[in-house]
Formats: sequence, C-alpha cells, structure tokens
Amino acid sequence: MRRRTKIIIAALVAIGALAFFKDDIDSVWTNTHVNVVDYQPPKQPVWLDQGVSKKDLSWFYHADQGTRTFGIPYDWFMALEQPTIPWLLFTRTSPFHDTDYLDRFGFIPDKVLPDEPGKPAPLPIGFAKGTPMLDSTGAPWRNPRTMEGMNAFGLTCSACHTGRFVYKDTTVIVDGGPALTNLSEFQKGLGLSLALTRYWPGRFGRFADAILGTDSTLEQRMTLRGQLDLALQQYGKMATLEASVASTSVDEGYGRLDALNRIGNQVFSRDLNNDANYAGHSAPVHFPRIWNAPWFDWVQYNGSIMQPMVRNAGESLGVSSELNLTDPSKGLFKSSARLDVLHEMEKMIAGAAPVDKFTGLMSPKWPGKILPPYDLKLAREGAALYKKHCSGCHRPAIESEALADEDKGEFFRNRKWWTTNDAGEPILVVNLIPIDHVGTDDAQAQDMLARTVAVPPSLGITNPSFGFALSEVVEKVANAWYDKNNTPSEERQKMNGYRPDKIQAPLKYKARSLNGVWATPPYLHNGSVPTIYALLSRVKDRPSIFYLGSREYLPGDLGYAWKESIPNSSRFDTSIRGNSNKGHEFSNEKGAGVIGPELTDPERRALIEFIKTL
Repeated sequence: MRRRTKIIIAALVAIGALAFFKDDIDSVWTNTHVNVVDYQPPKQPVWLDQGVSKKDLSWFYHADQGTRTFGIPYDWFMALEQPTIPWLLFTRTSPFHDTDYLDRFGFIPDKVLPDEPGKPAPLPIGFAKGTPMLDSTGAPWRNPRTMEGMNAFGLTCSACHTGRFVYKDTTVIVDGGPALTNLSEFQKGLGLSLALTRYWPGRFGRFADAILGTDSTLEQRMTLRGQLDLALQQYGKMATLEASVASTSVDEGYGRLDALNRIGNQVFSRDLNNDANYAGHSAPVHFPRIWNAPWFDWVQYNGSIMQPMVRNAGESLGVSSELNLTDPSKGLFKSSARLDVLHEMEKMIAGAAPVDKFTGLMSPKWPGKILPPYDLKLAREGAALYKKHCSGCHRPAIESEALADEDKGEFFRNRKWWTTNDAGEPILVVNLIPIDHVGTDDAQAQDMLARTVAVPPSLGITNPSFGFALSEVVEKVANAWYDKNNTPSEERQKMNGYRPDKIQAPLKYKARSLNGVWATPPYLHNGSVPTIYALLSRVKDRPSIFYLGSREYLPGDLGYAWKESIPNSSRFDTSIRGNSNKGHEFSNEKGAGVIGPELTDPERRALIEFIKTL
C-alpha cells in the first residue's frame, strides 16, 4: 500500500475515533481545563473614601475568621504550581499564588497600603492565613519533617464583598460591593493543581522540597504524599457530589454564588458526613453589597435572618470553618470559627448607631474625577421620578444633592421606617416585597423554603427545614464558643447585635435603599440584568443572553460591558430557572411583575443621573 494512502486511512481512522469518543473528550476537557478570563495586569488601583481607614481595611481583608475554605494548609497553597502542563516534561510552571493568576479568577490584588521593602506582597483581598488546622480525619495537620502544626488558609467575607470596576485604564475598588469572582473555577483549578502535583513528573519533588526541605528523608516525603492523597480524596468526593446534583445545579460563573445552599451543603452534608443532604446550586445570587446592612432588621435577599452573629457565623461555617457534628467526645458544635473577629468586622462595617446618618463602611460616592461627572439638572428631574416610582419600595433617598429641599432628611426623619433593638439602638425596617408582586425569579426564596435536611437526634435540632435547622446549628456553635471563652451575658448580647436569633422563609425579596447601587452591577438578586438602564426597560427589551466577566464599566448605563463575549467569560442565559430576568418591570402592558408605567428613554436617563448622586 502506498505511503500516501496509509496516511489518508490513518487520518480517517483518527477522525472516526474523535467522533466516536467526542463526548468523552469533551468531558475530559471540561473537567481538566480551567476557564478564566485572561485579563491584562491591572493598573494601580484607586480606593474611594468610604469612611474606613486604609489600615482598618488592610486588617479586614486578611483577618482570620477561622475558615479552611480549600482544605489544604497555607504552606501548600504557597508551594503549588498553576494547573497547566508545560511543553517540556519536567519544567516548573508559575506559582498558583501569583497575583496576576489569582486576579484572573476575580481576586483583587491588595494594594491598599504601600509595599514594605523586603516584605512579600500580601495575598489578594479576602485571603487569610489562619491557625493550625485539622485534616479531614479530624487529626492535627502536621508538617511531616518538623511535626509542627500547619496553618490553615481560607477566605474571609471581603473576598465576596469587595467590588471593582475599570474605566479608561483606572481600576476602582468598591469596599463592601459585590465581587466579580469565579469561585467554582478557582476550586477546580486548585484541585487540578493538587492532582498534577501528585502525578505529573517532577512536580511532587519540587513541592516536597518547598514543604520539607531539599534534605528531607524518603519517609517524610512518603508521609507528605499520603497527606496529598488524603486531600485529593476529599476533592474527588466533592466532584462526585457535584456530579450527583448536576441536573439541578445552575452555573454560577463570575459574580454569583448559591451561598445559602453552599452553606447548607458544608454543614449538613460535609460536616455531618451525610451525602443525602447535598443539594444542587439551584439559585445562584449576585453577591450583595454590605454597607449599612448591620442596621437592617432582616438580611439576606429573602429577608430570612435577623441576628448579625447568626449571619456572620453562618458565613464562616459556609466557607469551611472546622465544625464537629459527629463526635461527642470532642465536643459537639466545637468550631474553628472566630466569633471575636467576626464581631470586630461587624463593628467596623456598622459604625455608630444611625440617628441622622450612617457611619462605618459607607456607600461609595460617584467619582466624578474618574467617571464622567453627572448632570445635576437632569438628576433633579430624576429625583422627582424616583420619588414617584421608586421610593414606595426602596424608601426615600438617604442623601443626594439632587433632592428637593422638602425631601432632604426624610429617610431618617420618618420614624415609621425605624424600630429599635434590645439596646434601644435604631434598626431600619427593610421593605419585603411579595414575589408575586415584584415578579422576579423565585428560585432563591422557594428553594430555601422547600429544602429539608436529615439531622440525627444527638444534635437536638428541632426543625428539619433547612433555614431553621441551620439557625439552630449556628446558635449552638455560638453558644459553645461563648461558653469556652467565658463570655459574660451582656457581652454575648452585644456580639449578637442585641437581637434574638429569628429565622423566616418568606416568599418575598427585600427592597433595600439604593445608595451606592450604581457601583453594584449586575442587577436583581440573581444578577440577571446587566445594567440599570436595562432594569428600567421592559423585560422584552432586556438582554436574554449576556456575558459576565468584563470589568469595563459603562457610566452611561451603569453596569459592566456585557454584549461581547470575552474569552472564558460566563454566558448568562435568562431562560434557565434561577436566571430569569423577569419582574420589576415598568410597562404599559398589564401582567405579573409590572410595578409601574413604561418609562420613556429620557425618563430612564434622568433616573440614571439621579442614581449616580446616591
């Protein structure tokens, strides 16, 4: 047979094999390829003045809440290489912790304080080095050579609640704003890096050198390899659980997370060692802004949690603080969660009790020297439209130079919108709007109400409904911490925000004040509308498909650039349950979710100018 004929036959066989195994190849590629945007390194960022000093922000970004988010020690993270395969077999790849690489997942480089000579650059905002940790068996995680405890590494609340946008090469940081991170791809990347460390030629040797030293013994290296196998088993189990609920899960992508279901999975499945309690990520939500939130009577999008400590300790448990729910001999409800640190964070965000203004972490002001200045005359027209169409749900604007004189101060002056906590401090009554009125996607509220968990009698949990069971667990965790630290009763009440542990699961969403909302795209609780201009439009005029991942800010429409797909951005399909962009509609057509008359383009533009002043 002629050589050319053999080549053609071989090519045809290869094409046939590729076609036959296409699904398998697609699956392998999907599961072994990290899909993150390849951003250009950011310019020197600008921090807006939001009432918190840079020194306090630096603490807030990295304070240890007791979390062990990724199940490996800090030293491991610093020794791992990026999950890429080099052309040359034994070539070292770049460090996983490289700032520009982590920035691709949306984690913001921390430049709030000047670099100190001789001191390594800090981890990105929201990364914290913790105290010595336990491995997945509950044993202390020790360095096989020194036998010293290995410190934890995890996320803090600032990882999800620090925003950023770019305008004409200027990067603007929005403290307390929604992050544009892709946590699921980060977890995949970390798992792939661990697997390559274990199996790719040369990587384990370099890893062992970094952790143990170049003169460590074979026995010490084999012990380290056993620890690595244990970590990979946990990642493999997570992958199996995720696959088991894939049919009910919705892609979170950039800027979204199904936070409540993730907390439930961590506590009632992983900590309780019960795979049956694992649920799909069926209702991803846009990371909420957190300024002023300590003074709300109810928090979470569906207004489900009252007490600040339950909110904060629940978040800490959800990002994998250690929690014992299975071994009474070690103290049930014992946790690594740092309630003292969580309380200090809450105080920083809250500031003083509001009487005629909010303090603490304040909402950002429109940076007119970076973005185009707003049109004050047009904003005053928008103020009248806001009063007519928006203030009934969102309350009067807190402050704005565009407000009419008679409307200034009304937010604090009208006491029907205020109540008090047990210490007599003012608490804002946030308006909760029935979903059948506002018409927005109901998955987050419905799924919290419907989810139940199986809990053993030994834990003394009285209600199998997910939200209520979680509240009981968190309260027991908090009380265990208070008891261990001999916390006096008065101090406990203070750390609890002088509010009881109350939970509800209404089919409602809260309509909070709109100060700073211009800096918090995308919009609606599930992030299904990319800009405020689109939100003020009819549903049929909103994009049904758009992309999240670009940081480019659109000052005319108030949102991120969304029309063009940049490589590896998240495709947002609003036809999927959990992703609906319906509701909160201004239209002349009657129907569910229509909350006001159709707005003309000049009216939408006037409202946008007013929103810039908030």
